[in-house]
Amino acid sequence: MNILVVFYSMDGNTKLIAENIAKAADADIMELKLKKDTPTGGFMKYFRAGLAVMTKQRPELLPLDRDPREYDLVFIGSPVWGGTYTPALRTFFTTRDLSDKNIALFCCRGGTSDKIFGKMKRALVSGRVLGETGFREPKKNNTEDNIKKAVEWARKMVEAGQGA
Repeated sequence: MNILVVFYSMDGNTKLIAENIAKAADADIMELKLKKDTPTGGFMKYFRAGLAVMTKQRPELLPLDRDPREYDLVFIGSPVWGGTYTPALRTFFTTRDLSDKNIALFCCRGGTSDKIFGKMKRALVSGRVLGETGFREPKKNNTEDNIKKAVEWARKMVEAGQGA
């Protein structure tokens, strides 16, 4: 089975989880990168990120080095910004065909994540979501436990993908 992990990360939390999922699932990994960087520190970080989410921006991404259509299972990860997924994923969802793909969703959050998965599913339209899970600031909170959770969940999603 061909497996891909796609993610966007600003502070490294989502990247930490994505890398561990990729390792556990023996998957390729693809980090979404913006053509124009978002500030990563101070007040401007939150202001620009919030504005981008509120205005439903679709920033231009650097060229992608993988084609999700070539994979049987695609893990997709995002930090939670303003109760939703990042603008980088909005661009990805609107420019890549994920129909008829098995998909597993994950997020990293500081606060609540109760709405993000519903919003991601609506954006995906026709992919088959096999599962979803969230991690609370894994670089700061119980890092080893979060990594263990990611590895176990990744293996469970691979098994579900093989049965789908």
